[in-house]
This record gives sequence, structure tokens and C-alpha cells, in this order.
Amino acid sequence: MSERGRTQVVRLIGLLAVLALSAVNRYSFALSTLSGQDDNAPTSTSIPTDTPAKSVAEIKGDILMAQKKYQAAIKEYDQAPQTSASVWNKTGVAYHHLYNMTAAKSHYEKALRLNPKYAEAMNNLGTALYSEKKYGSAEKLYKKALKLSPRDATMYGNLGTLYFVQGNAKKGAEAFRMALSLDPNIFERSATGGIGEGISSQQRAVMNYSLAKTYANVGMNDRALQYLRMALSEGFKNRKKMMEEKEFAALRETPEFRQLVSEQR
Repeated sequence: MSERGRTQVVRLIGLLAVLALSAVNRYSFALSTLSGQDDNAPTSTSIPTDTPAKSVAEIKGDILMAQKKYQAAIKEYDQAPQTSASVWNKTGVAYHHLYNMTAAKSHYEKALRLNPKYAEAMNNLGTALYSEKKYGSAEKLYKKALKLSPRDATMYGNLGTLYFVQGNAKKGAEAFRMALSLDPNIFERSATGGIGEGISSQQRAVMNYSLAKTYANVGMNDRALQYLRMALSEGFKNRKKMMEEKEFAALRETPEFRQLVSEQR
């Protein structure tokens, strides 16, 4: 193939990868959210600078990741330049989706050795440690990542989830409010893109109730009702509290809220 032909192939693959690019670097919460898993997630301010351009193998890997063909993606990333922190992080994400935490952690750690200020890899390593219930280490990584990338909603969501699991609803709610202020759709995407590790029904009920208050506080009543309903289905039973919360003052005037309450009697 001529040089011109090879250039056209690379450009074509690049165009095919456009929908996949933001779906690879981040893992997710659940929620645990890996940095770069969400097609619509805001771009982190921590961008690896180790490689100015992607190889064909890396772009192919990105496409396969978007298609959830994780084992095939790993094979492509193995053919990409191994001096790239981004490639190591993406390979870690693929292993994470395959629930191979040992391999995922080792790849995130390698990414961080190549780029010690790579916030997304820190978030992802924190998520792997969270899945192993190493909450103290995960919290330190989330906070360190947020210092490097302070406007990353995913990382605030992960930190909030960790706090709820630890029983600190106040800190969890604060982190969730921050995540929502940065990205109003962050929890909607996480509901479908997260891994869902380590959350009991009781903890999920408290998280969903907190999210309902957060949405109600900013006037997003439809989502507030959605999360209230989810909290109730997970076992939230404090009807008196629900009727007294100041965040639900306007929501309580709606027929939808009254119907929801009547269903619980």
C-alpha cells in the first residue's frame, strides 16, 4: 500500500473512532465509575501528554472498547506503543470490565509510573481498590485525582459513593451535590455505565434518597421523583422524614408526589 493509502486508512479509522474516544480512559461508579467510560462525559483536565498522536492499534482498541469487546481491545492495546500512559490506563479499564482486578491495578499503576499526574488513572486505581473494600486507600486516590482534576464530576461521584458505603451520608451528599453541579447528567449515565460493586440495598436506598434531595433542591422534580421511587423500592421507610424535608417543599405540592406517597400507604 502506498504512503497516501496508509494515511487514508488511518484517517478512516480515526473517523470511526470518534464515538469511542471518550468512552475509554475513565472507569465508573455505582456505581463506581471508571474515568473515560462515558461517551458524553466531560473531558478531564488531566490529559496525558506522553503521546501526541494515537497509533492505529490504539484507535482500533478504542473502537472495540466502545463495542464492549474487551478481550479484543486488550490485544490491540498490546500492539500500541507501550510508552503511553493512556494505553496502559485503557488496558486497565478493559481488564476492569472483565473483573480481573489484579491485571487492572497493575496497568493503572504502570500508567501512573509513566505519568504520575494522570488523574484518570488515579481515579481508576481508586475504583479497583474500592471494589476490594480498601476504602482508605481509594479515598486518598480520589482526593489526589480531584486536586489534579477539580472539575471532574465522575470523581466526585465515586468519592460520594465511597462515603455512603462508609456510612458518612453527610459527606456523600456533599460530594454528590458537587458532581451534579459539574454535570447534571452524571448520575443518569452512571446508572447504566457503572459496575455496581459493594453497595447493599440499604446503602443504595440512602444514596438514592440523597440524590432525590439533590435534584429537588435544583428544581429537577422529575428526577427527584425518580430517585425517591428508587429509594422506596430499595427499602427506604422514613415517610415522616420525606414529608418534612425542606428540599421536598415544592415537590410535595405536585400531584406526582402525592400519588407516590399514597402508593406507600
